[in-house]
Amino acid sequence: MNKAEFVERIAARTGDRAAAKEVVDVAIDEIQRAVVKGEKVSFAGFGVFEKRQRAARMARNPRTGEAVKVKKTVVPAFRPGTGFKELVTGKRKAVKSTTAKKATPAKKAAAKKATKKTAAKKTTRAASKATRSTATSRVGAKKTAAKKTTAKKAATAKKAVRKTAAKPAAKKTAAKKTTKRGRS
Repeated sequence: MNKAEFVERIAARTGDRAAAKEVVDVAIDEIQRAVVKGEKVSFAGFGVFEKRQRAARMARNPRTGEAVKVKKTVVPAFRPGTGFKELVTGKRKAVKSTTAKKATPAKKAAAKKATKKTAAKKTTRAASKATRSTATSRVGAKKTAAKKTTAKKAATAKKAVRKTAAKPAAKKTAAKKTTKRGRS
């Protein structure tokens, strides 16, 4: 998102594009002025804008590998707050904005009518959905019961097959043991 898109989003919430642009410009300007003076600009839950001093150090030129001396510098920095970090990592859900658009009495009346219509539609939809779901749940219950009984029958048939297959093998091994004993 760039500055123009940011202004558009604020204008969509407030309803005044010129005022939104002015607010964004003033806010950025004031943050910059405070950081240049060396002040920390802190927004609870969002983060801190501050001025940081970097010490002199030795660095390497990546092209030649030669050691280069870097002077001490001052840079602007932003340190995100805990709430902002949690939003980004997904540990916390975003809270909807409490600022609302100012509505005229005509808009309020239109919104009231629209909510009544949508509420009526929702109740009729919910009623028809409930009748459909109970009918399908009865049919689904019958199907699942039938599936369960066929599954039980199949399982018992498999067990019976296993038992009968195991008996002759047991008889053969028993017969071999007795013949071995009798010969010796």
